[in-house]
Amino acid sequence: MPVILGIESSCDDTSAAVLKDGFVLSNVIAGQKVHEAYGGVVPELASRAHQQNIIPVVSEALRQASVRVTDIDAVAFTQGPGLLGSLLVGTSFAKGFAIAGNIPLIEVNHLQAHILANFIKEPGVESRHPSFPFLTLLVSGGNSQLIVVRDYLDMEIIGQTIDDAAGEAFDKCAKVMGLPYPGGPVIDRLAQEGNAEHFLFSKPRIPGLDYSFSGLKTSFLYFIRDEVKKEPDFIRNNLNDLCASLQKSIVDILLHKLKKAAWETGIKQIAIGGGVSANSGLQAAVRSEAIRSGWEVYIPRLGFSLDNAGMVAVTGYYKYMAGQFTGLDTVPFARTTLS
Repeated sequence: MPVILGIESSCDDTSAAVLKDGFVLSNVIAGQKVHEAYGGVVPELASRAHQQNIIPVVSEALRQASVRVTDIDAVAFTQGPGLLGSLLVGTSFAKGFAIAGNIPLIEVNHLQAHILANFIKEPGVESRHPSFPFLTLLVSGGNSQLIVVRDYLDMEIIGQTIDDAAGEAFDKCAKVMGLPYPGGPVIDRLAQEGNAEHFLFSKPRIPGLDYSFSGLKTSFLYFIRDEVKKEPDFIRNNLNDLCASLQKSIVDILLHKLKKAAWETGIKQIAIGGGVSANSGLQAAVRSEAIRSGWEVYIPRLGFSLDNAGMVAVTGYYKYMAGQFTGLDTVPFARTTLS
């Protein structure tokens, strides 16, 4: 079996992973706290941090996996979507690594990698994997999609957001409440102590299987604005209930279309992926619906739900076995769909 080096640099996490004998032996991630002061990712700062982090991260991934540079059979890298400057750092490093080792180069779609994170295997760790076909709810800061997965490299988007993504809704609403970035995990934590039924927020009525979160964000903003005018300490006095109610609204929107997609396709193998899949409210709602509807649910563990190179390496493995390589003229894409 090939030894694959995976490189992930789509946003603000620099990550490298090594896959050998079908198992991910290392998955090293370097985050960037510099963005917290700005309430969101600053692209220029992100790309500079990637340049500083990429060599140490790759070196540590190789060390943890007890693999030498000369043992690598191919290097897989995230081509997109993502921040172009960040993607350029990973792409350039991967090209240089491939040239130096005279090994194949494999371009990986970030969205496809999040889905195939469900097939990651780790030494000594018992794992479950969905069977084909399965339905994936892919939710992150930039994407909210419903995808039918027929094979490792055969996927079809059947629904997606027409404006904003669920993760963006979490982060933007958190900012309205004065919470730190990234806001999604903070809302999730505060929601544990709140009443999810205390406040009601508008939910979109979008036909078919598509999503929309712009209206919810606007509704939340106006609600907070009006309530703060009447009670200056409204947010502080109701923070837990606000977080719980907002989280429930977002989860209800996601779950409604997921249930509709499962019913229309007849698929009961359900996976969720992307950073928002780590949300405890979403996981609980999906597992609860699984009991009612007879679903089999698959959720990658936290380390493989967020942006990471382990998912890039496993995707690279399946593309390697299919002979899907790319040339040195390949370029990253800030926006792209599944391919």
